[in-house]
Amino acid sequence: MSKLTESLFAALQQVLPQHTLSRIVGKLAESRQTWLKNTLIRAFIDVYNVDMTQAVRQRAEDFANFNDFFTRELKPDARPICSEPSALASPADGAVSELGDVELGSVMQAKGQYYSLMSLVGGDADICGRYLGGKFATIYLSPRDYHRVHMPCDGRLVSTTYVPGELFSVNQATANQVPGLFARNERLICEFESDQGPFVMILVGAMIVAGIETVWGGQVAPVTARLQHQNFTDQAPVMLKKGEEMGRFKLGSTVILLFPKDAAEWHESLANGTPTVMGGDIGRLL
Repeated sequence: MSKLTESLFAALQQVLPQHTLSRIVGKLAESRQTWLKNTLIRAFIDVYNVDMTQAVRQRAEDFANFNDFFTRELKPDARPICSEPSALASPADGAVSELGDVELGSVMQAKGQYYSLMSLVGGDADICGRYLGGKFATIYLSPRDYHRVHMPCDGRLVSTTYVPGELFSVNQATANQVPGLFARNERLICEFESDQGPFVMILVGAMIVAGIETVWGGQVAPVTARLQHQNFTDQAPVMLKKGEEMGRFKLGSTVILLFPKDAAEWHESLANGTPTVMGGDIGRLL
């Protein structure tokens, strides 16, 4: 996509009624009208060349609605989880958008563009402080990808923070053009504690994303126009193993991983545009 096309695409998103459009699409995606949902599913498979051979259910008729198809489960052996104890598993199918160090409190969004870690985590100074100088990885899920999100390592849920925001597309073209994209979009910040220390998974909403879900709380976005924080340390513990599902997107989006300084490293082979497969080895805990 040319720079001019990228600019026009980003400008169009500025004037579109992002939330209204996304909620309308969400309603369509929840429709159980047989002819409508089957038509939408078949068209989507054809347009995006979706590989259904790895899915448990493979025909349009097998799904209750479009969202059921979009969040389809895969066969048990479709995504082997990297077995080395220190290895970090990719949380999703997709591609690396950016990854690297959190330098001077900033996270790289695209070449030459940065945004603040503090704004990404919703202004939470405690969370921000734990990841200064640490590592981040941003993974983009395209429309054709498997859209369940899984754990990169074992973890116990500590807290979640829902941050309301805009709903720009999160593809590379928009990331190149919209400053502070991931810190402006609606998102759910999930902090976990592992045996090696804390880490964060951020599920970022996007244009026509009809909702974000977690395995412990169901649909969490859209919820409200206000920031909402929930502490899990005084509740029954939510413990998840490496490779277990932790959430899903109803239509595509982005996952951001954060690890503290000297806690993890990414494989040198990873770079902007590198494909990822859920469960694949993307780095290691130190």
